[in-house]
Amino acid sequence: MSLDTKLGRVVERHKELANTLASGELTDQQEMARLSKEYADLSPVVEQIEALSDAKAEMGDLAEMIADPDGDAEMRELAETEFAALKARVPELEAELKVLLLPKDDVDEKNAILEVRAGTGGDEAGLFAAELFRMYQRYAEKHRWKFEVIEINETGIGAYKEAIASITGRAVFARLKFESGVHRVQRVPVTESGGRIHTSAATVAVLPDAEEVDVVIEDKDLRIDVYRSSGPGGQSVNTTDSAVRITHLPTGTTVAIQDEKSQHKNKAKAMKVLRARIYEKQRAELDAERAADRRGQIGSGDRSERIRTYNFPQGRVTDHRIGLTMHKLEAVLEGEALDEIVDALTTEDQAARLAAVE
Repeated sequence: MSLDTKLGRVVERHKELANTLASGELTDQQEMARLSKEYADLSPVVEQIEALSDAKAEMGDLAEMIADPDGDAEMRELAETEFAALKARVPELEAELKVLLLPKDDVDEKNAILEVRAGTGGDEAGLFAAELFRMYQRYAEKHRWKFEVIEINETGIGAYKEAIASITGRAVFARLKFESGVHRVQRVPVTESGGRIHTSAATVAVLPDAEEVDVVIEDKDLRIDVYRSSGPGGQSVNTTDSAVRITHLPTGTTVAIQDEKSQHKNKAKAMKVLRARIYEKQRAELDAERAADRRGQIGSGDRSERIRTYNFPQGRVTDHRIGLTMHKLEAVLEGEALDEIVDALTTEDQAARLAAVE
C-alpha cells in the first residue's frame, strides 16, 4: 500500500468516526469509549496530514509565482525565500508523520508498576537503590503523576533491598518502559573510609499496570499465606498476621507485601503487583516469539541487561544502549534531566522501528 493510499484511509476513517460519534446513535458505552479513543488517536495524525498537504499546496502556488515572467521581481524574490523554507520543512513534516503512523505499543498508555532492587555491592547497592527510587518519585512529581508506595524493604541505614510503587498518569509506561535493566553506580561509598571508588548496581523493572481484563487469575491458582510483618533486622513490628504472601501456582510467581497494617490492604496491593508481573511474563513470551522484530529496538526490557552507569567522581551519566553521555548526574537524580535521556531513547527506538518498516 502506497503512503498516499494509507493517508487517505486514515483521513476517511477519522471522518467516519467523527460522524458516528456525532450521530448520537451509539448506546453501548464501551463501544463509544473505544471509538472515542480511536478518534483521539487519529486526530494528531490527520492534523499532520493536513499540515503536509497545505505545505505542498503552498509550494505549488509559490512555484507558479516564481515561474511567472510577468510577475513583480520583489514578490518573486519573496516567493523564492518562502519556497526554500517550505522545501526544507516538507521532509521534516513527512518524517514526523511517519513516526505518528508507527504502530503503537498497546500498553504505552497504561500506568506502571515500578520495582527497584539492590544488586551487587552490599549496603552501597541498597543506598543506590533508594536513590533511584527517589529519582523516579521526583520524576513522577515533575510530570504530575500519582506515585504510590506499595512496599519498601529497608535495611536500617536508609538503604533499600527492594522498593515497589504504583505510578498513575498519562502515558506513564511509554515514558518509563526503557528504564528496565541494571543501573550501575561508581563512587566512593559513605561507608568506605579508604576513599576507594566502588562499583555497585541496582535493578529496575517497569511493568505495565495490568487490569483484570488483561490477565485472568483464578482463585484456585493462588496460595495465600499470612504472617507477622517484620522490620529491619527481622524484628517484629506488628502483633497481628497482617503481612501477605501470594503465590501464583501455575507460574510460580510470588509477591509478599507487609507495608500496611491491614491484611486486606496488603492483599490488594499484592494482587496488583502479581497481576502486573504475570502480565509482563505473558508479554515477554510473546516478544520472544517476535524476537526478529525486536532486534533494532532499544533493549529488550531484560532485567539483566546493563543499561546505564552513574559515575559520581566525574558527575556523568552514560546510557550504554545509545552511547549517550551527560555530565548532569545531580540533575538526573533529581528527576530534572531524566527527560533528556528518555527523549533520546524514544527517538532512537522510533528511528529503529522506522528503518524496520521502510
